Amino acid sequence: MNYDQELKTLKEDLDQAKNLKNKAEGTLEELKKQEEQILKQLEDLGVNPENLEDEINNLKKEIEDLLEKAQGMIPKDLIKGK
Repeated sequence: MNYDQELKTLKEDLDQAKNLKNKAEGTLEELKKQEEQILKQLEDLGVNPENLEDEINNLKKEIEDLLEKAQGMIPKDLIKGK
């Protein structure tokens, strides 16, 4: 067994593992910053993150209602040439 080669391989593997760890830590830090920004934006909008699903559903319903109202205001008989 070549101990020098084995030690060299172990050192390279360790260096690669350290690089991967550092990259993962950097990514985690960036994701934490993004999370803080999103939570701040939600707070500025007056939305509680726990109620986000309900807020999304309410906004979808409001959009659907407004679209239906807008469609009802279009004189379709004039557009179709009746």
